[in-house]
Amino acid sequence: MPPSKQNNRILIDVAMGRAPADLVIRNGEWVCVQSGEIVPEADIAVKDGRIAYVGGSAAHCIGPETKVIEAESRYLVPGLLDAHMHVESGMVTVTEFVRTVAPHGSTGLFIDPHEIANVFGLKGVKLMADEAADQPIHVWVQMPSCVPSAPGMETPGASIGPDEVAEAMTWPGIIGLGEMMNFPGVFNGDEKMLAEIDATRRAGKVIGGHYASPDLGLPFHGYAAGGPEDDHEGTRLEDAVARARQGMKVMLRYGSAWQDVAAQVKAVTELGLDPRHFILCTDDSHAATLTQDGHMDRVLRHAISQGLDPLTAIQMCTLNTAEHFGLSREMGMIAPGRWADVVLVKDLYDFRADLVIARGQVIAESGELLVELPSRTYPDWVTRSVNIGRRLTADDFVIRAGSGRSKTVRVNVIGIIENQAPTRHLTFDLQPNEGEIRADMQKDLAKIALVERHRASGGVTVGLVSGFGFDAKCGIASTVAHDSHHMLVVGTDDEDMSLAANILAEAGGGQVVVKNGQVVGKVELEIAGLMSRERAEVVAQKAATILEGFRACGCTINNPNMTMSLLALVVIPELRISDKGLVDVTKFEFIPVVEAD
Repeated sequence: MPPSKQNNRILIDVAMGRAPADLVIRNGEWVCVQSGEIVPEADIAVKDGRIAYVGGSAAHCIGPETKVIEAESRYLVPGLLDAHMHVESGMVTVTEFVRTVAPHGSTGLFIDPHEIANVFGLKGVKLMADEAADQPIHVWVQMPSCVPSAPGMETPGASIGPDEVAEAMTWPGIIGLGEMMNFPGVFNGDEKMLAEIDATRRAGKVIGGHYASPDLGLPFHGYAAGGPEDDHEGTRLEDAVARARQGMKVMLRYGSAWQDVAAQVKAVTELGLDPRHFILCTDDSHAATLTQDGHMDRVLRHAISQGLDPLTAIQMCTLNTAEHFGLSREMGMIAPGRWADVVLVKDLYDFRADLVIARGQVIAESGELLVELPSRTYPDWVTRSVNIGRRLTADDFVIRAGSGRSKTVRVNVIGIIENQAPTRHLTFDLQPNEGEIRADMQKDLAKIALVERHRASGGVTVGLVSGFGFDAKCGIASTVAHDSHHMLVVGTDDEDMSLAANILAEAGGGQVVVKNGQVVGKVELEIAGLMSRERAEVVAQKAATILEGFRACGCTINNPNMTMSLLALVVIPELRISDKGLVDVTKFEFIPVVEAD
């Protein structure tokens, strides 16, 4: 909440020297994002967690009890804000996510708990929102919109509609509507999607976008007319230009696997578009990325390496973000009345947080968190969500070519694209083996299966995937399977695939790699099958065994586990798998794995 009249009075008194500050930071280089300049030899005075004064000497604000921090000419940067992200992708809880990213200079997160919403519905969102409210940094929640992401194309663990959206808009900490993934629903005028958008608009909150199609024709214009105010799904220069021209904030994402800054930032660096309409975000960051490489500081370093001026890049993850969400009176700049969220750094080109202050409190220094975080317990319904109904066998992963068929058949195959969310719709002409279509490592052809895990139906849908490069008998299972988060299994051997699935069900969720009948990688994610209660560094170590397992099976692509996790996301072209079958996302219709004669 903004400062009250009484709080304003004390800020005025501190600024005037009539009352002492709680904290003064002296002699820093003020990165003034609101004016687009760096002001030398600046001081900041803080009272009750908010900035009272920033400018020349703040000696008049110092009293006997005032804490003084010597900046020693380091840069004073507003706390970094991640405009769109999913905590669940880090495989840790909100609290553990904060523990990991706050020392990197992140003081504000805009989280979309879309993943847990697909498992538990509104009560899952409330679980995340309550935990978010207890953090020492700002964690705002976007109410998930499309649960399921594409009605009729998949079976989620729960569903959310306009009534749930309207209810959540009344909760404290809800900042807007999460990414509107059902873009065909918007441009086709789906009543449910439009009602969710309307509920958000009536609440005066931001409508998040997600237009994952390369078609910038009438469907794109229809989607923009529907009301989404930002979009992070662009991958090309023309995507960034189109969104900016339609009045959307262009969110440039740089996560663990989806890395779309380089292509789109040229809209600013080469075409000269106004950078104040561009925002940096991560979307999905793996625990290993967070612990080893960083968070928004990592994004900043990358954006600057692509030719952005450091001050411009910092605006894109501070002021631009705050203004977009209507929070510039609260954060996003170092200015009076705003929360004292300040990061001290030595080098803007190689951005590394020396000292992190959030709400006027020093929370981290030299990469170490200095404050205690709240502990939480989770009810049984949160930790017992993986129910596949029965023990699976190798027969569950067989693809029949049809009775008595021995001639060549045409099959539809999901083709993965390294470091991108879209897939390709591939076709292969194959010779059945004893009436079956089998994995073929020589052709880089593996199997993919989706095991229903919310209703214990025992259902298994099997298809084909290319691009992992497996060269060994293996099976890899994951309950991180956007968006409905059933159990996804890929591999080259039916026995290993069934073994991986059964082991994962017994573990209560997570990811497991089986090679030649032996477990070579495993991370347990007992909270909704998506998150662990363990520290991020522990989760990262376990998750590293998954990446090592992929490599042991011959896969060398970047972050294959995150690539795998999107293969059931039936709103991103071109081809996906759901519990109901193989989905052609360009047409939003089911197609067979094996084409009929």
